Amino acid sequence: MSEGKIITCIGAGILVLLTGGLWGCPKYNVYVKRLSGQAELERARENRQIRIEEASAVKESAKALADAEAIRAEGVAKANQIIGESLKGNEAYLRYLWIQGLGEGSSPTVVYVPTEAGLPILEAGRGVQAVPDKPAQ
Repeated sequence: MSEGKIITCIGAGILVLLTGGLWGCPKYNVYVKRLSGQAELERARENRQIRIEEASAVKESAKALADAEAIRAEGVAKANQIIGESLKGNEAYLRYLWIQGLGEGSSPTVVYVPTEAGLPILEAGRGVQAVPDKPAQ
């Protein structure tokens, strides 16, 4: 082969590669963008599914907490009923609890010596001024 034919073949090869590149690059860019769009769509679907699963978990958790609260409320109601039944007709114990509560209060309570019917009188009106009656119209 002569030197001129080799240069012509190399030139033709470069021309074919250049033409193929000019024709293929736009097609390749479209292909890449389509794949990118499909990947973005799939990512959005997965994120949506994750949010749905998280919302479902929150919903189940709220239902479980509501059930637990209902069970606790039933227990409190039963306990209150038992306590209420046990305190009926037990005046001495109620008086004992009242006296114990006087010592546990955060603010001091003034108690007078019992004077009527064996019950102490609390100083409930100390510092309160009497409101005058309204005149009749």
